[in-house]
Amino acid sequence: MNNKMVIIIGAGPAGLTAAYELLKNNKSMNVEIYEETNVIGGISQTVNNNGNRMDIGGHRFFSKSDKVMNFWINIMPEESSSISPENTDRVMLIRNRLSRIFFLKKLFNYPVTLSKDLIFNLGFLRCAKIGFSYIKSSIFPYKDVDSLEKFYVNRFGRELYNLFFRDYTEKVWGVKPSELSPDWGAQRVKGLSVWKTIINALKPKNKTDDIKQKEVETSLIEKFLYPKYGPGQLWETVAKEIENMGGKIYFNKKIEKIKIENNKVISITAQDNETINNIDHLISTMPVKDLIHSISLMSSIPEDIAITASKLQYRDFITVGLLLKDIALHNKDGIVKDNWIYIQEPYVKVARLQLFNNWSPYMVSDKKLHYVGMEYMCFENDELWSMSDDEFIKFAIGEMKSLKLIKDEDIVSSNIVKIKKAYPSYTGVYNEFYKIKEYTEKIDNLFLIGRNGMHRYNNMDHSMLSAMEAANCIINNNVDKSSIWNINTEEEYHEIKTRPDQTRPDQTRPDQTRPDQTRPDQTRPDQN
Repeated sequence: MNNKMVIIIGAGPAGLTAAYELLKNNKSMNVEIYEETNVIGGISQTVNNNGNRMDIGGHRFFSKSDKVMNFWINIMPEESSSISPENTDRVMLIRNRLSRIFFLKKLFNYPVTLSKDLIFNLGFLRCAKIGFSYIKSSIFPYKDVDSLEKFYVNRFGRELYNLFFRDYTEKVWGVKPSELSPDWGAQRVKGLSVWKTIINALKPKNKTDDIKQKEVETSLIEKFLYPKYGPGQLWETVAKEIENMGGKIYFNKKIEKIKIENNKVISITAQDNETINNIDHLISTMPVKDLIHSISLMSSIPEDIAITASKLQYRDFITVGLLLKDIALHNKDGIVKDNWIYIQEPYVKVARLQLFNNWSPYMVSDKKLHYVGMEYMCFENDELWSMSDDEFIKFAIGEMKSLKLIKDEDIVSSNIVKIKKAYPSYTGVYNEFYKIKEYTEKIDNLFLIGRNGMHRYNNMDHSMLSAMEAANCIINNNVDKSSIWNINTEEEYHEIKTRPDQTRPDQTRPDQTRPDQTRPDQTRPDQN
């Protein structure tokens, strides 16, 4: 095993974790990472704009997996009485979480909680409708849960769904929830429900300083870790550790061709025509659509696999950064505390605001200013994506003003970042994805990991766990990849426990899945 060559495509969290785990267990192994861009971290990068740092999407460093938590803290220890961010840069801050929903030009807690503020903001009549609608859905639920809309209605009632979930979901995915497969939520399950939200609101707050919060549903956690200078800082540190252990990272190396013979990868070719032979194992985090195309250029593959892969859909991501003197989100004490805010208003296209200085005060060069990220989901080459940078920034500022959150005189500077294929979509031909999975599993030395690598909307910790499992398979010469695909289908991530006779969603074809097997209750793209 000492001389084995392992090639990893992609220097995001999954690819870097796989390299780190392989080298940690065998430093004499040859591990090389080929990254298409010149940036470490993938969507978990941190963009530095004149000392103001942008986190693409917002990444909470929190997991119920001890392996993942220990990985992070081993790279960057959490702050303590002896480790202060004032004295060291390599440190994880312990942050309090506050996320809210902006709707009807008012702010609601997220997750939505039954409170005086909710009744005051919505009005008694609307709250009564929500209650009766929820009772109706509890008594007469949809039996055939074949869409995300039906799941939400079963879980929250029609009235609450119409108010808080329908329009936002369409902003994110570009299709109505009635057209979106419920399977996507099974990758983002956080145990959120009306009853659990009520119970969480009523029970005494846990005063423990334990950042793991093992007994808290993931959607309801109140603390998380965060690198002093954003997620990119951690992954750049991991990259340095990989190189210190003998691994190599090549930038601006897009892999365009992959040759398969006798169910094994034997070579890959980069965009500059450099070919790497004698590959023992290939770990891929590249979008599945691109992976299958790369294989088809060098190898004969089934026509239905090529067609299905070519039609896989993705949502692309645009963030406009605004450095501001002020923003109209103050609490009663005149302080802006939100980490992120979901924009529910249907008359604007912005889906979410990130307040980077509230993730870490070190993300902003001037602590008197607010650095806000306006997030947009779109399709590559659609109207939003096709705007020039200047046009888009002007458009985004106009939306902030229409929300009455800023004035022209508040703006200090602005920037924009575009990310392709940020979210693998559960629309279109997704129900045929199992064919691609079955095809790639037959290629003995090919391992698919991470969000795009598995076409699965994973959190960062799930992507890392898939990488750890792939590393274990390689170290133990195991060609059974089921442990990788079982990540994020384990019971601790499900609010409804799997019965002994149930098969996990990712182990079944669409026509084999019973209505109670798909359990999407994560209402919004989360923060990692």
